[in-house]
Amino acid sequence: MGDAPPRKASLGSRLAIALRPKSSGRRLLKKSAGAYSENAASKDSLMISKEPAPTSTIRSGLQNEQSQYSALDTQTGERQDYTALLHGLGHQGSFDSLDSISNVDPHRLDADTRAGDRRIASLSDRIWHNIAFYSSPSDAASLAFASKTLRSRLGPAPWTAINQPKNLTYKIKFLAYLDIQLRDYLLCYRCVAYHRRVQKGQERLRATATLDPLIICPLASEPTQIPLRMRIAVGHTLPFTFVQLVMRAHRYGPDYGISADSLSRRWKCRESEWSHQSRYYISKGHLLLRIVSKSFAQPDLPPSGMRQLLYSRGGDYSPYFSCCAHWRDGELMNVCKCALGHIPKPKESITQQLRSGPQIRSALLQQSAIVSLCSQCRPMRRCPDCPTEYLVEVKFEEDKNDPVTKFKQAIVVTRWSDLGDGVSPLSGEWAACNGAIEYDSFAAIGKRGISGTFESQSGVTMPGQRMLSLNPNNEKLGEKGHNWY
Repeated sequence: MGDAPPRKASLGSRLAIALRPKSSGRRLLKKSAGAYSENAASKDSLMISKEPAPTSTIRSGLQNEQSQYSALDTQTGERQDYTALLHGLGHQGSFDSLDSISNVDPHRLDADTRAGDRRIASLSDRIWHNIAFYSSPSDAASLAFASKTLRSRLGPAPWTAINQPKNLTYKIKFLAYLDIQLRDYLLCYRCVAYHRRVQKGQERLRATATLDPLIICPLASEPTQIPLRMRIAVGHTLPFTFVQLVMRAHRYGPDYGISADSLSRRWKCRESEWSHQSRYYISKGHLLLRIVSKSFAQPDLPPSGMRQLLYSRGGDYSPYFSCCAHWRDGELMNVCKCALGHIPKPKESITQQLRSGPQIRSALLQQSAIVSLCSQCRPMRRCPDCPTEYLVEVKFEEDKNDPVTKFKQAIVVTRWSDLGDGVSPLSGEWAACNGAIEYDSFAAIGKRGISGTFESQSGVTMPGQRMLSLNPNNEKLGEKGHNWY
């Protein structure tokens, strides 16, 4: 009998041969792992053997292979277990658990604090006293307030120095550092202490005669030399508290104060025909103010009629429109009177002119609604002693209260002012607008005016204007002068 034909390999043997890894893959695998080398040797021996192995043995070998090498790439030998990869990224070189790391953080922070205290305590008391001596009272108080170690080193000397009346400005500066920690309180500049806000988030600017306290201060009725209010118009003032609230909200968040738009108002004066519109805007950490005041005016007013139109007769004869504390010095009132002199007479037909006499004036037959001002009252004016600018105009506007003559000429006085950063009422632009300190506006503001900065935020480009000084002769006579009246 001849030799029997060779038996075909089983399905399991053929699958094992087909799934055998390439030799290049075996060279890339690590040879240091003992379990891996043993399993690889058994696998190679299984595949090289010509004798068919039982099906159960092959199936178990394939299962072991999947369980042992499912996390390894057959081409590069890299690990494919994504959970292990994420844990490796989270540890950043440490094999400690996240719970243990979170438990260590507070102790580590305390250790750093104790290390800082040890460094502070390593210096002698004399060195710390010299540092406080050469620092300002506000900086020395801040140094003593930093830690218990510094407070014990410096003693009560910084607190005694900052409580002196001559260091009031430094005390306000030191207390202003605490604004970010006291959102429910407001710094009172009368008693130089923090009071709780009784209308948190609901503060509204009202008329001067309306009693609406924002904080409960025991010295609210006492007079003070600190300029805590700014005159806006007759019967309306702007307390510094609202400037403080607006700038706190701008620096730290809405919980610390109110928005600048909440201060905008429109009102009409009860004593005259003047109407006012105020608006506020924050630019580069400063609060800017714009007030537009206007009133209808008759043509050919005598000097007494101009005074009656411009001045309030209740009190110190201040103007009805908004102005700074230096309005008596300079040309502000003369500019307004000059603009009133340019208001033309209304149109008169030939019949109306013949009623008054036989003469006919052709100039009254064709009157233009646009009034051209002269070189004295047309340019803008800047107060040299505070950051305030003025523009006086004559406009043709509608009078809704007059059923006969709907459109009339009106004098419009626009004021722009920089109110400062709202930190302290004793220094900066706020005190300058109230006449409390000396200030050079042309050197501080520069070429670009406050008006241009304010109007640019709404996309309005003002035409080129000449900017002249409100007080070119630098006369500071106040009520002793006569040009203001």
